Amino acid sequence: MRRRLSTRVAQHTRRCVPDPTLGTRPFGESVGAAQWTADRPQPAAASQASSRAWQDWVDTAVGDLRAQRLLRSLRAVDPVRQSSTRVCLPEDDGKVVLNFSANDYLGLSCAPEVQAAASEAALAYGSGPRGSALVCGYTVAHRRLERDLARLKGCEEALLFPTGFAANLAVLGALITSPSCAIFSDALNHASIVDGARLAAKSTGAVLHVYRHGDLSHLEALLSASAAPRKLIISDSLFSMDGDLADCAGLATLRDRYSALLCLDEAHATLLFGGSGGGVAQSQGVAEKVDVSVGTLSKACGSHGGFVGCSAQLKQLLLSKGRAGIYSTALPAPAVAAARAAIQLATPERRSCLWSVVSAFSSATRTVAHSPIVPLVVGSEERALEAARCLLSAGFLVPAIRPPTVPPGTARLRLAFSAAHEHSDVLALVNELRKLDLL
Repeated sequence: MRRRLSTRVAQHTRRCVPDPTLGTRPFGESVGAAQWTADRPQPAAASQASSRAWQDWVDTAVGDLRAQRLLRSLRAVDPVRQSSTRVCLPEDDGKVVLNFSANDYLGLSCAPEVQAAASEAALAYGSGPRGSALVCGYTVAHRRLERDLARLKGCEEALLFPTGFAANLAVLGALITSPSCAIFSDALNHASIVDGARLAAKSTGAVLHVYRHGDLSHLEALLSASAAPRKLIISDSLFSMDGDLADCAGLATLRDRYSALLCLDEAHATLLFGGSGGGVAQSQGVAEKVDVSVGTLSKACGSHGGFVGCSAQLKQLLLSKGRAGIYSTALPAPAVAAARAAIQLATPERRSCLWSVVSAFSSATRTVAHSPIVPLVVGSEERALEAARCLLSAGFLVPAIRPPTVPPGTARLRLAFSAAHEHSDVLALVNELRKLDLL
């Protein structure tokens, strides 16, 4: 028996020894003629020509971006301990500046209770089981956070995602499945909606309609002209670069009139608007008309991640068809713990602190601010960059926002206020803006 077994192993090994000219492959793996040709060494001249072509293209693309003042670069900052409004600039001799660009609207990222929750989770579980939610990444803590978010939104259910961007991709990918669908998207929607809508439309043959920003008459004209059986209206509720609010009540009316599904991205509005912080739809009294409410944990929650509030049935669909969630690793345990703690701390009193800061800016500048986001449109990319440099030199971090994030000719400084800002911080910023003739 041993002799026969040894003979079979030897024969099997001889049959499966790979051809040295084909490189290393697992024993028994077949190789087609096309793959064999691809694996053969390519002539050096062809390889070098290919490399040169790509390098020339990259050099040209970067040069064009630089000439247009659209080339991006990263600036490393160090957070200041126990502060959500100040950062240190290691590349500028450790200079500490006031941060007026973060989305930590309630200052919860550095709240002691949030820090303690994240620390305890990290000490107990590390990052938690690393895997997608459907494999092993979904814990009891994730489930509890989903229940907290469902209560916050007044929905049957909520589903977590690794980011708000992933949440929008998943929603659009799961809902838009055939040419019988039509998407109606606001012209100034977030890039995650833009990308998700384009991808869904292109892959399914659905029609994508983009209506003029906030123009419900234009939206209704598009809806009435569409014969699509399944219509989806999708909009931000608080627009992140303009700081204005969608007419959610008007969107809800059109949703009913044309039997459409209404999806609102409340990323920048969650915890800020509404009696319990549910968002703009809640503040306008139409939360029950919103079929899909997309949100994030990385803004007013001060943590990280995205979520969708919806019906239990729709959650099942997203779990089964939302590729951006299915194939992503679940949120780490400390982020989940931090978000749960932050939701409990997002009280009406803390919201009042934020609106007090916004009011201080409005009073000092005699302007009307509808949200903690205030854009100062300066026009050209060059002027926006120069204004940001001057502000940084004066001790204020307010980066320039340029196309394609905003339309051409509308480069701007984006001010973002927080409940953690002092009124004196706001007045100091206003004085500097006046010196630069930006107000």
